[in-house]
Amino acid sequence: MKLASRMNNILVEGAFAVLVKARALEAQGKSVIHLEIGEPDFDTPKHVIEEAKTALDQGWTHYGPTQGLPELRKSLAEYVSRTRGIHVGPERVCVAPGGKPIIFFPMLALLEEGDEAIYPNPGFPMYESMIQVSGAKAVPIPLVESRGFSFDLDVFRRSLNDRTKMVVLNSPQNPTGGVMPEEDLRAIADLVRDRDLVILSDEIYSRLVFGKRHFSIASLPGMLEKTIILDGFSKTYAMTGWRLGYGVMPTWLVDAVNKMMVNSISCTASFTQRAGIAAIEGPQDDAEAMVAEFLRRRDAFVGGLNQLPGFRCAVPEGAFYAFPNVEGTGIPSKELAERLLNEAGVACLDGSAFGAYGAGYLRFSYANSMENLMEALSRIARFLEASGIR
Repeated sequence: MKLASRMNNILVEGAFAVLVKARALEAQGKSVIHLEIGEPDFDTPKHVIEEAKTALDQGWTHYGPTQGLPELRKSLAEYVSRTRGIHVGPERVCVAPGGKPIIFFPMLALLEEGDEAIYPNPGFPMYESMIQVSGAKAVPIPLVESRGFSFDLDVFRRSLNDRTKMVVLNSPQNPTGGVMPEEDLRAIADLVRDRDLVILSDEIYSRLVFGKRHFSIASLPGMLEKTIILDGFSKTYAMTGWRLGYGVMPTWLVDAVNKMMVNSISCTASFTQRAGIAAIEGPQDDAEAMVAEFLRRRDAFVGGLNQLPGFRCAVPEGAFYAFPNVEGTGIPSKELAERLLNEAGVACLDGSAFGAYGAGYLRFSYANSMENLMEALSRIARFLEASGIR
């Protein structure tokens, strides 16, 4: 029995592969600093945990509505309306176990053979995977370092055609930490407003923006009915293991996504959703403190990267990733990532794990303690010196 050919189109997340290698080295007694995994190193806020315990005690352990609990969808609609400067009701909100279903299900519902979908490269590998699984053609748009890792708008303009049915945006971005400027989003909106396509706006890092307010393309004239907003609780509230995400989308798409969900996941865990209400409606002190700490780490870590010979790192404006250009070392980025793990004990990712345009870069997650980040810089510096790179 052979696997279906569509399995050849599914990419894997490099972070988990590197984590396995790093754990194997640790099992051999080697010290490894983990800068490969995109996960906040903070605890879930206590009031959220307490609400989940209460929900379990109250019996929120059974099936719930496929689209999500009405109370949570109401809270999310109000939150998205407030933070994006738009007006959406709970009928537009679909709750899912994590953000990934809000990539997978709309793509399956909207894309088919002969269609094209534009996505950022380097970018989250799932974009390309799911576009291809849907049968559509994946069209990469390079993110340009000199433009803060925003789209190359000339390439974007040339890539649009009558077969383009979806455009994936991600801001703040994984892996670059870049934030697309408002003027670029306005330019993109002007180019697509009158086209028969949908924007999938991955805004999972929307609360992790430094020094500015998050801006969503959905807030621009004529774009709300063309945009799917993806967001969730994993990054903002350090709830990666809770598996709680959501999409806000045009009402004409909601029924299709619900069909996909009822045939796959049935529903999102009810007690997790109760905890989500507490996260959205409760104190935001922990979330704000986390952003402040990531900013402190960013400044120290990126500053240190830019002192390393052969490294050049743009200052990320969001998320918790640094994406330095390492071409100046003379070592291919894939080889450098492997050697940093095996020889220096620093786990990071080769930029090409996020697409061909990521070659020549490394991705570091600075979701780790300041002490470990400074030790990682020291280890990299010693490795470069030992390799004759000065």
